[in-house]
Amino acid sequence: MRLRFSAAAACCAVVLAALTGTASASPGRAPAPPGGEGGRPVYASDGVRCAIGFNVRKNGSHYFLTAGDCAKVGMRLFADPALTTQLGSVVAVTNGASALVRYVAPTVERPGSVYTYPGSQDITTADRPVVGQRVCRSGPLTGLRCGTVTALNQTVRLPQGTISGLVRTNICIEPRELAGAPYFAGVTAIGLEIGLPCSGSGPSYFQPVSPVLATFSIEVY
Repeated sequence: MRLRFSAAAACCAVVLAALTGTASASPGRAPAPPGGEGGRPVYASDGVRCAIGFNVRKNGSHYFLTAGDCAKVGMRLFADPALTTQLGSVVAVTNGASALVRYVAPTVERPGSVYTYPGSQDITTADRPVVGQRVCRSGPLTGLRCGTVTALNQTVRLPQGTISGLVRTNICIEPRELAGAPYFAGVTAIGLEIGLPCSGSGPSYFQPVSPVLATFSIEVY
């Protein structure tokens, strides 16, 4: 005997599946590729952690900038410490301290903003810093902190080598804060954190972002 399955029964089955959580995803619909805002943490193997600086784009593809321990070509970066959700891979490094990371599914647009713990600040342009300028920095441990630029063209010795052309500010960051975090002034991208903790009222240092954008032929959006 052939069993007969009516349209009404099919409708009830769909409703029941939805209520019980057994309904499957629509066929052919892939989950959205992962992405992140500036200031969010990223993770790599061996316990390495950095921060997203700014989301950028080039020729219709989307990338993000980071720095520090994550500035190694070929390194895969993830959205979680368990390394289960890959964000992208480092494709280029400049000045030994800034990295360009190509997103997985790079043609999908990611948010062009910085997370401000809480809230977001849209970033639409980039510029060079000037002494006395008010800037803010946002990172996973310290959150949002603001201060002023106190000096340009600074040279700092880091474990990966000596880096010149840095900018000094009076913004203090926590000792375990993540390199690569964004410095910005309103909607303007200004720089990328160099991982040097401070005490009291500073200083902290960042790499100006405009030369990095020019080197990689990329832009904020």
